[in-house]
Amino acid sequence: MQSYEILREVIQKGNAKEIAAEMGLSLSLIYKWAEPAEVGSGAANPLDRIEALVRCTNDPAIVQWICERAGGFFIKNPKINWPHPLFLMPATNQIVQEFADLLAVVASAAFDNSISKQEAKVIRARWEELKSATEGFVHCCEEGNFNALKKEPAHSIKA
Repeated sequence: MQSYEILREVIQKGNAKEIAAEMGLSLSLIYKWAEPAEVGSGAANPLDRIEALVRCTNDPAIVQWICERAGGFFIKNPKINWPHPLFLMPATNQIVQEFADLLAVVASAAFDNSISKQEAKVIRARWEELKSATEGFVHCCEEGNFNALKKEPAHSIKA
């Protein structure tokens, strides 16, 4: 979906006048964001500008910040290079192992009924790895393309 299409849907669900007033922008600019830029009347919208900023800085911190502001988090899709369908079971087992590893890190950190900032960092890192591995697997499931499955190297984060 194109950025202007997303903005068009958001504007249709909301109230363009209220959006313009809240942002201190003209109503016409809000409507221009919902048009393709190549039409000539479209304006470079905030989504396209954010995409360009992320692309030229190559820093996911921008996306992470936006996701946090929206009450969520950013998970980068893993680069998957799994060669053939026979890797489906090992891929499933890898996800289970990643989850077990996360639980081990949590149990170890919580053993003394206290979790330090460093332990919290390790827990967060393991959680992000688990989400990434699982997202890659789910993506292959959605695509019906298990040719993309390959056992990735073991995780590198240690407690």
